[in-house]
Amino acid sequence: MTPELAQSILLVDDDDVFRERLARAFGKRGFEVHQAGSLDDALRVARRELPELALVDLRLPGGTAASGLDVVKALHELDSATNIVVLTGYGSIATALDAVRLGATHYLTKPVDVGEILAAFARRDVQTEPANRPHTDAEVPSLARVEWEHIHRVLSDCQGNISQAARLLGLHRRSLQRKLSKYPVQR
Repeated sequence: MTPELAQSILLVDDDDVFRERLARAFGKRGFEVHQAGSLDDALRVARRELPELALVDLRLPGGTAASGLDVVKALHELDSATNIVVLTGYGSIATALDAVRLGATHYLTKPVDVGEILAAFARRDVQTEPANRPHTDAEVPSLARVEWEHIHRVLSDCQGNISQAARLLGLHRRSLQRKLSKYPVQR
């Protein structure tokens, strides 16, 4: 996807090094790049620039997924035409669905390159399904996958402190370590 006219993109991520690297890569591809490191910065820039595209990290200062979801919601309310892709290092089906319901068009898990991000922006086919629609086997995650996502989300919230995460999960520290040593469940 090469922009004919300079498309504007807002990069929202609290990791300055990562954000700068992305900004350079998008700039080299002809995009007008705007950056923000927090919810407040993102809203300030978005009101001023009204970007066509936005790449939003799910976890912003404060350490919760709610902050990135707040950005998605606010950007969508500000301009529903903004094509929003959510990016995170801790993917989960629940937060992906939340992001899409709030206005994101796609959800990517780090690590990801600019090509993958551009491909996500190009695909505008994501739709949330009605809650009363029956799920197919391919859409329902296994219990092991949901457990794995929950454990990693709690561990992330505890900044990697296994003892604290184990207490919050109601597990013995060694039991949690055994679960973490297993390979991640694919579904």
